Amino acid sequence: MQGSEGTDMSTTSVQLYSVRDAVAEDVDRAVARLAEIGFDQVEPYAFHLRTEDYRRALAAAGVTAPSGHAAVIDSAEPEAIFDAAASLGIGTVIDPMIPEDRWQTRTQVAELAERVNALAALASERGLEFGYHNHAWELRSSIEGQHALELFVTQLEPKVVLEVDTYWAAVGGADTPALLRRFGDRVRFIHVKDGTLDGDRTKQQPAGSGEVDVRGILAAAPQAMRVVEFDSYAGDVFEGVAQSLAWLKENDR
Repeated sequence: MQGSEGTDMSTTSVQLYSVRDAVAEDVDRAVARLAEIGFDQVEPYAFHLRTEDYRRALAAAGVTAPSGHAAVIDSAEPEAIFDAAASLGIGTVIDPMIPEDRWQTRTQVAELAERVNALAALASERGLEFGYHNHAWELRSSIEGQHALELFVTQLEPKVVLEVDTYWAAVGGADTPALLRRFGDRVRFIHVKDGTLDGDRTKQQPAGSGEVDVRGILAAAPQAMRVVEFDSYAGDVFEGVAQSLAWLKENDR
Protein backbone atom coordinates (compact mmCIF):
# COMPACT_ATOMS: atom_id res chain seq x y z
CA MET A 1 0.00 0.00 0.00
CA GLN A 2 2.76 2.44 0.87
CA GLY A 3 6.30 2.66 -0.34
CA SER A 4 9.40 4.02 1.30
CA GLU A 5 8.18 7.57 0.77
CA GLY A 6 5.06 7.15 2.90
CA THR A 7 1.36 7.15 2.13
CA ASP A 8 0.25 6.63 -1.45
CA MET A 9 -2.23 9.41 -2.18
CA SER A 10 -4.51 6.91 -3.93
CA THR A 11 -5.18 5.37 -0.53
CA THR A 12 -6.13 8.62 1.21
CA SER A 13 -9.43 10.50 1.27
CA VAL A 14 -11.18 13.06 3.46
CA GLN A 15 -14.72 13.05 4.84
CA LEU A 16 -16.48 16.21 3.72
CA TYR A 17 -18.39 16.35 7.00
CA SER A 18 -15.13 17.67 8.45
CA VAL A 19 -15.63 20.89 6.48
CA ARG A 20 -19.44 20.86 6.56
CA ASP A 21 -19.79 24.59 7.23
CA ALA A 22 -17.73 25.37 4.15
CA VAL A 23 -19.67 22.77 2.13
CA ALA A 24 -22.94 24.37 3.17
CA GLU A 25 -21.67 27.80 2.16
CA ASP A 26 -19.99 26.87 -1.15
CA VAL A 27 -19.49 23.20 -1.95
CA ASP A 28 -17.47 23.96 -5.09
CA ARG A 29 -14.96 26.08 -3.19
CA ALA A 30 -14.79 23.65 -0.27
CA VAL A 31 -13.91 20.70 -2.49
CA ALA A 32 -11.48 22.84 -4.48
CA ARG A 33 -9.66 23.84 -1.27
CA LEU A 34 -9.26 20.17 -0.31
CA ALA A 35 -7.85 19.43 -3.77
CA GLU A 36 -5.40 22.31 -3.33
CA ILE A 37 -4.28 20.78 -0.01
CA GLY A 38 -3.46 17.55 -1.84
CA PHE A 39 -6.53 15.32 -1.65
CA ASP A 40 -7.60 13.72 -4.90
CA GLN A 41 -10.38 11.73 -3.24
CA VAL A 42 -13.18 12.81 -0.92
CA GLU A 43 -16.00 11.13 0.97
CA PRO A 44 -19.29 13.06 0.57
CA TYR A 45 -22.12 12.88 3.07
CA ALA A 46 -25.87 12.93 2.31
CA PHE A 47 -24.87 12.96 -1.35
CA HIS A 48 -28.32 11.87 -2.48
CA LEU A 49 -29.77 15.18 -1.25
CA ARG A 50 -27.58 17.33 -3.51
CA THR A 51 -26.30 15.00 -6.18
CA GLU A 52 -25.92 17.60 -8.92
CA ASP A 53 -23.99 19.95 -6.63
CA TYR A 54 -21.57 17.20 -5.76
CA ARG A 55 -21.23 16.10 -9.38
CA ARG A 56 -20.29 19.64 -10.40
CA ALA A 57 -17.89 20.20 -7.49
CA LEU A 58 -16.07 16.90 -7.90
CA ALA A 59 -15.62 17.37 -11.63
CA ALA A 60 -14.42 20.96 -11.29
CA ALA A 61 -11.84 20.03 -8.67
CA GLY A 62 -10.70 16.90 -10.48
CA VAL A 63 -11.36 14.61 -7.50
CA THR A 64 -13.27 11.36 -7.14
CA ALA A 65 -15.45 9.90 -4.40
CA PRO A 66 -14.78 6.19 -3.89
CA SER A 67 -17.05 6.16 -0.85
CA GLY A 68 -19.93 8.21 0.50
CA HIS A 69 -22.16 8.42 3.56
CA ALA A 70 -25.95 8.22 3.48
CA ALA A 71 -28.62 7.09 5.93
CA VAL A 72 -29.65 3.99 4.01
CA ILE A 73 -30.63 1.56 6.75
CA ASP A 74 -33.71 3.52 7.80
CA SER A 75 -34.51 4.86 4.34
CA ALA A 76 -37.82 3.99 2.70
CA GLU A 77 -36.16 4.45 -0.70
CA PRO A 78 -32.68 2.91 -0.56
CA GLU A 79 -32.73 2.31 -4.31
CA ALA A 80 -32.72 6.06 -4.92
CA ILE A 81 -29.67 6.48 -2.70
CA PHE A 82 -27.79 3.71 -4.49
CA ASP A 83 -28.75 5.18 -7.86
CA ALA A 84 -27.40 8.56 -6.76
CA ALA A 85 -24.16 6.92 -5.65
CA ALA A 86 -23.75 5.13 -8.95
CA SER A 87 -24.31 8.37 -10.85
CA LEU A 88 -21.50 10.03 -8.87
CA GLY A 89 -19.06 7.15 -9.25
CA ILE A 90 -19.30 6.31 -5.54
CA GLY A 91 -18.48 2.61 -5.39
CA THR A 92 -19.13 2.06 -1.67
CA VAL A 93 -22.06 3.49 0.25
CA ILE A 94 -21.64 3.66 4.01
CA ASP A 95 -24.43 4.19 6.53
CA PRO A 96 -22.87 6.52 9.11
CA MET A 97 -24.95 5.82 12.20
CA ILE A 98 -27.62 3.78 13.91
CA PRO A 99 -28.42 5.27 17.34
CA GLU A 100 -27.15 3.80 20.59
CA ASP A 101 -30.53 2.55 21.80
CA ARG A 102 -30.65 0.02 18.94
CA TRP A 103 -27.42 -1.74 19.92
CA GLN A 104 -28.47 -3.03 23.33
CA THR A 105 -29.78 -6.57 22.73
CA ARG A 106 -28.94 -9.61 20.65
CA THR A 107 -32.30 -9.31 18.88
CA GLN A 108 -31.68 -5.69 17.94
CA VAL A 109 -28.26 -6.53 16.52
CA ALA A 110 -29.67 -9.45 14.55
CA GLU A 111 -32.37 -7.21 13.05
CA LEU A 112 -29.76 -4.65 12.01
CA ALA A 113 -27.57 -7.32 10.45
CA GLU A 114 -30.52 -8.72 8.51
CA ARG A 115 -31.36 -5.28 7.15
CA VAL A 116 -27.75 -4.53 6.22
CA ASN A 117 -27.38 -7.86 4.44
CA ALA A 118 -30.48 -7.14 2.38
CA LEU A 119 -29.22 -3.67 1.50
CA ALA A 120 -25.83 -5.05 0.48
CA ALA A 121 -27.60 -7.38 -1.95
CA LEU A 122 -29.57 -4.44 -3.34
CA ALA A 123 -26.39 -2.41 -3.74
CA SER A 124 -24.63 -5.25 -5.52
CA GLU A 125 -27.35 -5.27 -8.17
CA ARG A 126 -25.99 -1.84 -9.15
CA GLY A 127 -22.35 -2.87 -8.91
CA LEU A 128 -21.95 -1.15 -5.55
CA GLU A 129 -20.84 -2.19 -2.08
CA PHE A 130 -22.60 -1.31 1.14
CA GLY A 131 -21.27 -1.05 4.66
CA TYR A 132 -21.51 0.51 8.11
CA HIS A 133 -19.56 3.13 10.06
CA ASN A 134 -19.38 2.90 13.85
CA HIS A 135 -19.37 5.37 16.70
CA ALA A 136 -18.37 4.65 20.31
CA TRP A 137 -21.59 3.04 21.52
CA GLU A 138 -21.37 -0.08 19.33
CA LEU A 139 -18.15 -0.88 21.22
CA ARG A 140 -19.30 0.37 24.60
CA SER A 141 -22.38 -1.86 24.48
CA SER A 142 -21.54 -5.40 25.61
CA ILE A 143 -23.83 -8.31 24.82
CA GLU A 144 -22.93 -11.56 26.53
CA GLY A 145 -19.34 -10.44 26.90
CA GLN A 146 -18.93 -9.28 23.30
CA HIS A 147 -18.85 -5.81 21.78
CA ALA A 148 -22.17 -5.23 20.00
CA LEU A 149 -20.23 -4.30 16.86
CA GLU A 150 -18.38 -7.62 16.87
CA LEU A 151 -21.64 -9.53 17.38
CA PHE A 152 -23.06 -7.58 14.44
CA VAL A 153 -20.12 -8.47 12.20
CA THR A 154 -20.47 -12.18 12.91
CA GLN A 155 -23.94 -12.03 11.33
CA LEU A 156 -23.01 -10.11 8.18
CA GLU A 157 -22.77 -11.61 4.72
CA PRO A 158 -19.25 -11.57 3.27
CA LYS A 159 -20.14 -8.82 0.80
CA VAL A 160 -20.87 -6.29 3.57
CA VAL A 161 -17.93 -3.97 4.21
CA LEU A 162 -16.90 -1.92 7.22
CA GLU A 163 -15.63 1.58 7.68
CA VAL A 164 -14.13 1.61 11.16
CA ASP A 165 -14.03 4.98 12.83
CA THR A 166 -10.86 4.34 14.75
CA TYR A 167 -11.22 7.32 17.09
CA TRP A 168 -14.71 6.34 18.21
CA ALA A 169 -13.73 2.69 18.52
CA ALA A 170 -10.93 3.71 20.90
CA VAL A 171 -13.26 6.02 22.84
CA GLY A 172 -15.69 3.10 23.14
CA GLY A 173 -13.02 1.08 24.92
CA ALA A 174 -11.86 -1.20 22.13
CA ASP A 175 -8.29 -2.26 21.49
CA THR A 176 -8.65 -0.79 18.02
CA PRO A 177 -5.63 -2.38 16.32
CA ALA A 178 -6.71 -5.79 17.62
CA LEU A 179 -10.28 -5.13 16.48
CA LEU A 180 -9.07 -4.24 13.00
CA ARG A 181 -7.00 -7.39 12.79
CA ARG A 182 -10.02 -9.50 13.79
CA PHE A 183 -12.20 -7.86 11.16
CA GLY A 184 -9.51 -8.31 8.51
CA ASP A 185 -10.19 -7.50 4.87
CA ARG A 186 -13.83 -6.64 5.57
CA VAL A 187 -12.45 -3.27 6.72
CA ARG A 188 -12.26 -1.33 3.48
CA PHE A 189 -12.02 2.17 4.98
CA ILE A 190 -10.88 3.64 8.27
CA HIS A 191 -11.60 7.09 9.63
CA VAL A 192 -8.31 8.52 10.81
CA LYS A 193 -8.69 11.06 13.59
CA ASP A 194 -7.02 11.80 16.88
CA GLY A 195 -7.76 13.52 20.16
CA THR A 196 -8.43 12.69 23.78
CA LEU A 197 -9.94 9.35 24.70
CA ASP A 198 -12.58 10.97 26.88
CA GLY A 199 -14.64 11.42 23.72
CA ASP A 200 -14.70 15.21 23.84
CA ARG A 201 -14.92 15.93 20.13
CA THR A 202 -13.93 19.57 20.66
CA LYS A 203 -10.47 18.28 21.61
CA GLN A 204 -9.90 16.38 18.36
CA GLN A 205 -6.46 16.96 16.87
CA PRO A 206 -4.59 16.20 13.64
CA ALA A 207 -3.39 12.62 13.32
CA GLY A 208 -0.44 11.84 15.56
CA SER A 209 -1.17 14.69 17.98
CA GLY A 210 -3.49 13.03 20.49
CA GLU A 211 -4.03 9.92 22.59
CA VAL A 212 -5.21 7.52 19.86
CA ASP A 213 -2.73 4.84 18.76
CA VAL A 214 -2.83 5.99 15.16
CA ARG A 215 0.42 4.25 14.21
CA GLY A 216 -0.82 0.92 15.56
CA ILE A 217 -4.16 1.39 13.83
CA LEU A 218 -2.57 2.04 10.45
CA ALA A 219 -0.32 -0.98 10.79
CA ALA A 220 -3.31 -3.19 11.67
CA ALA A 221 -5.29 -2.23 8.54
CA PRO A 222 -2.83 -1.88 5.66
CA GLN A 223 -5.55 -2.73 3.14
CA ALA A 224 -7.95 0.04 4.18
CA MET A 225 -8.32 3.44 2.56
CA ARG A 226 -7.42 6.16 5.05
CA VAL A 227 -10.19 8.76 5.37
CA VAL A 228 -9.19 11.85 7.33
CA GLU A 229 -12.02 13.23 9.46
CA PHE A 230 -12.76 15.72 12.20
CA ASP A 231 -16.10 15.79 14.02
CA SER A 232 -15.00 19.14 15.45
CA TYR A 233 -11.81 21.18 15.49
CA ALA A 234 -10.92 24.23 17.54
CA GLY A 235 -8.76 25.77 14.82
CA ASP A 236 -9.05 26.16 11.05
CA VAL A 237 -10.32 22.75 9.99
CA PHE A 238 -8.69 23.00 6.56
CA GLU A 239 -5.36 23.45 8.32
CA GLY A 240 -6.23 20.47 10.52
CA VAL A 241 -6.92 18.13 7.62
CA ALA A 242 -3.77 19.39 5.89
CA GLN A 243 -1.72 18.52 8.99
CA SER A 244 -3.29 15.06 9.15
CA LEU A 245 -2.49 14.45 5.49
CA ALA A 246 1.11 15.60 5.96
CA TRP A 247 1.49 13.33 9.00
CA LEU A 248 0.10 10.35 7.07
CA LYS A 249 2.46 10.98 4.17
CA GLU A 250 5.38 10.91 6.60
CA ASN A 251 4.33 8.16 8.99
CA ASP A 252 2.02 5.70 7.22
CA ARG A 253 4.58 3.19 6.01
